[in-house]
Amino acid sequence: MTVLQKPLGTVPYTLTRIGVIMTPEEGNPFEVEGVLNPGSGRGPDGEVYLLPRLVAAGNVSRIGLARVIVEGGVPVAVERQGIALAPDRSWERGVGNAGVEDPRITWLAELDLFVMTYVAYGPLGPRTALAVSTDLREWDRLGPVLFTYDDALDIDLNLFHNKDAVFFPEPVVGPDGVRSFAVLHRPMWDLSETKADQGIVLPAGITDPRNSIWISYVPVDAVARDLSALALWGQHRFLAGPAHDFEVTKIGGGPVPLRVPEGWLVLHHGVTGRIERAFEHQQNVHYAAGALLLDGDDPSIVIGRTAEPLLQAETVHERGGIVPNVVFPTAIEEIEGVLYVFYGMADSKIGVARLDRA
Repeated sequence: MTVLQKPLGTVPYTLTRIGVIMTPEEGNPFEVEGVLNPGSGRGPDGEVYLLPRLVAAGNVSRIGLARVIVEGGVPVAVERQGIALAPDRSWERGVGNAGVEDPRITWLAELDLFVMTYVAYGPLGPRTALAVSTDLREWDRLGPVLFTYDDALDIDLNLFHNKDAVFFPEPVVGPDGVRSFAVLHRPMWDLSETKADQGIVLPAGITDPRNSIWISYVPVDAVARDLSALALWGQHRFLAGPAHDFEVTKIGGGPVPLRVPEGWLVLHHGVTGRIERAFEHQQNVHYAAGALLLDGDDPSIVIGRTAEPLLQAETVHERGGIVPNVVFPTAIEEIEGVLYVFYGMADSKIGVARLDRA
């Protein structure tokens, strides 16, 4: 087990794997290429639900709905309850790789809504998009996210592919002193994935081209006036990039940030190995789970992080699959007083691990 060290004192957290909770259903055409990377939430009925990414033939993804079955306080299986979101918009339907992928779901009590950030894989590749719900079953799209221009960065973030976005569950004070919703995301700086020979373009002041975690903000008052403002993100800040051996290739966000006594605990994935093309299945990479500790008042400040992974691919389910050697945490839920992390296993199955404070 790995311990997360806070610079001024020890803040230990561990992940202990419990097992596999969801595997592709035999004969289900929506799942022939895997079930993985779920969002989660507790529904109006008090039950915990997963919203997994379901992958059909040709790498076409949908977002499903499944009730978590709990035995003895431990999540052990799921009961499928259909499709929550399908790629039925033009900007979600690409050629050769398409759909709605990798949801993260935050309950925003301020709005009395679930907010889903997801990857809309359309004709030009992946974009971050939003949908909202009151019950986890019916979702209203707010559309693809738009980024305000920041002259200090000298860059238009709308030009770049973006993934791994997730909202904080409660408002914070933004860089301008305004009460805001904060959101993590991961821009991808290589424009050649969209237009050949464009190459890597970096914001002003950024010298490392590796994919890293950024934070942006949405004023609460703007959203109160018009819910669609939730999809307009501003005040962009670099948060954290690769720093340790298990994340030397890139890092990206994971589940909804968790309030802990010391601030915000953010589980993330770290990647090593060689990425051939960003939007194709990779066979020469390793994904592991790490953690950041962010300041409770100003989450743009990192006050701690793991130098070693909390969880890495070790079991047969994590080491073998569509993309081997992957653990990819995307959801956290409290069940009978215990925190459980749900994660993708080799882009093929879904596992569960217990999150403990040591």
